[in-house]
Amino acid sequence: MSDYETGRQLVLRHQDQLAVIVETGAALRSYAVGDRQVLDGFAAEERITGGRGQILVPWPNRVRAGRYRWEGQDLRLPLTEPERGNAIHGLLRWVSWQVLEADAGHVALGTTLWPQPGYPFRLDVRADYRLGGAGLEVAVTAWNRGGSAAPYGVGQHPYLTVGTPTVDDALLTVPAQTWSRTDEDGLPLGEEAVAGTPYDFRRPRAIGQQRLDTPFGALARDERGRAVVRLAHPSGDRGTDLWLGEGARYLQVFTGDTLGAGERRRGVAIEPMSCPPGAFNSGEGVVNLAPGARHTMRWGISPWHG
Repeated sequence: MSDYETGRQLVLRHQDQLAVIVETGAALRSYAVGDRQVLDGFAAEERITGGRGQILVPWPNRVRAGRYRWEGQDLRLPLTEPERGNAIHGLLRWVSWQVLEADAGHVALGTTLWPQPGYPFRLDVRADYRLGGAGLEVAVTAWNRGGSAAPYGVGQHPYLTVGTPTVDDALLTVPAQTWSRTDEDGLPLGEEAVAGTPYDFRRPRAIGQQRLDTPFGALARDERGRAVVRLAHPSGDRGTDLWLGEGARYLQVFTGDTLGAGERRRGVAIEPMSCPPGAFNSGEGVVNLAPGARHTMRWGISPWHG
């Protein structure tokens, strides 16, 4: 048995890079390049707070009141955000994942999501982490092992840091053309263009005092099909790019204002997602995962120096 709150600590190394993945939820605990911390993660002896590094399956973000309808069934999920009356961030964050493969630069973990109240579908899920010259690459794949189609979404919840005491001075770039206004429960009210709003980060600018817990869409992509979010140090001489690839169509940016004392605005959560908040009700971006079908979301982190 592990003495750590999050189980086994799986270490990846490549040159001066080091990343740690944990058994609980296959979460990404930390990532450093030399003595520079890339993530605002958590220590080996700590429990996970604020969703740090967690994988969000079979939906990211929130389902209002835990209720949704799928193929004629009215379903209700456990309310895991009771203060707002929502089901949040899926069903696999707190379960043990098994190590499937491991070497110095790669680890794969897997688990089964068994049919249960609110989600009567069976999925096998695998998370692959690879550390190399271009940084850290993550792939989360789900297979439908049941006999009926399942609604499916996926996300992940890393917090980036560029070493500033708070996020206020960090320079943020988000290649999104739209953002979603949200209600007091954190669910979207409608999509709007970012142009002319405080949510236009298409050019780098300091976050300042702005509070973000904001979904973004219509992401501009490069020649490799990647949308790149950049968090840079105020000096502009170093920073981190988080890219969204296959299966990652949406993004949530969270400045941590609702976290506990000592954690607020310490890092910026840049959350790749396959679907936006509330998708199990709106249907937007939800994957209809047929029996035997699979879905993969790929994203990664590339630290840089100017």
